[in-house]
Amino acid sequence: MRDIVRVRQMMGARLKELRLGAGLTGRELSARHGWQPSKISKLENGRQTPSEEDLRLWCEATGVPDEAADMIASLRSMQTLYSEWRRQLRHGTRARQQSWLEMEAETERFRVFEPCVVPGLLQTSEYARQRLSQSIAFYGIPDDVEDGIATRLRRQEILYSPAKSFHFVVLEAALRLGMAPPDVMLGQLDRLTTLAMLPRVRLGIVPMRALLPHTPLTGFWIMDERAVVAETFSAELTLTLPEEVEQHARMFSWFARVACYGVEARKIIVRAMEDLAG
Repeated sequence: MRDIVRVRQMMGARLKELRLGAGLTGRELSARHGWQPSKISKLENGRQTPSEEDLRLWCEATGVPDEAADMIASLRSMQTLYSEWRRQLRHGTRARQQSWLEMEAETERFRVFEPCVVPGLLQTSEYARQRLSQSIAFYGIPDDVEDGIATRLRRQEILYSPAKSFHFVVLEAALRLGMAPPDVMLGQLDRLTTLAMLPRVRLGIVPMRALLPHTPLTGFWIMDERAVVAETFSAELTLTLPEEVEQHARMFSWFARVACYGVEARKIIVRAMEDLAG
């Protein structure tokens, strides 16, 4: 929530800067659009969130209409920055998986980094059951695990679309952590070797002994160039500011450079399978 307040305050400061740069008083600006004078003060001091139309009219009135696009992008980022898991999941896991399905349908290029888990688009049904069951237990939401699994598996049909491309980078730790019983993990690792052969799927595995380029704080999904989705225990962050997308893209490229692909990635997966099998 503090991040939202901070962004709103920064936006207000920029609005004030534009008004002063145009030589307008607050009363003059409010009179142009029939606004209450108090609205100017509230917007500039971050006590009120502007609408997209407010931003367009403000930028036009202050002689910088080209500023509107960036400010609207900031506004949208602020509006989607923080979404509580409890609110998102109140209808169970199927609804959340459905929203992912819709978002993925709009995306052509996927760049996915996961340090601890196998990405959802690559999961087997039994591995997905482990992940979704944990969410149901932790958040105390309706138990619709079978519906959630079915929707997650339906999401995977997108892997075969000729209009999409996928680049996954996963730490070897995700293959070895106890995220599921050994038999489930064996099936999941075998599935990875198969999916890695798909023509539009590129799977990179970062070896355990690789010198990491940065601390892997959390997993994240880059959807084209328009958004980054990252999860915490209490929220899902959707980041849309161009600089935020660029920073995550740069971080993804850093990890991608130290990942192994093709035959070498397969060797890492097979070794993890052999260790599981004992």
